[in-house]
Amino acid sequence: MLRKIISAAAFALVLAAGTQADAAGGKAKVTLVFDQKLPNVPGKSMKAVLVEYEPGGQSPGHTHPKSAFIYATILEGAITSKVNDGPEKTYKAGESFPEFPGDHHAVSKNASKTKPARLLAVFVLNTDETDLTTDDK
Repeated sequence: MLRKIISAAAFALVLAAGTQADAAGGKAKVTLVFDQKLPNVPGKSMKAVLVEYEPGGQSPGHTHPKSAFIYATILEGAITSKVNDGPEKTYKAGESFPEFPGDHHAVSKNASKTKPARLLAVFVLNTDETDLTTDDK
């Protein structure tokens, strides 16, 4: 089942020309690439975003909706992440990590100063959620 979800989201990357937003002064580009209500789970949707980091790029610390479960997969390069009070960890292409409802994503950055990095984040969350990320104040 999870393989089908990831495959559908990856396929959406190829087909979608989603909305785009910049974070961290243009050093990260976030594009919504998939948005689908779950027909067998009323009130829930699956959304996927492609996050593209320039060399040395990063996103500010942030949280996601309290209803959101997130599964992130590194597609290219390496990304350093820190969730809650856990250690900073660098994930390479092909590796993944979860974020659970209520988690704080303190660090999300390209581990390289010379090469780009990309990740696909797949969200399962309440359908009425419109803001996927709230930056720290």
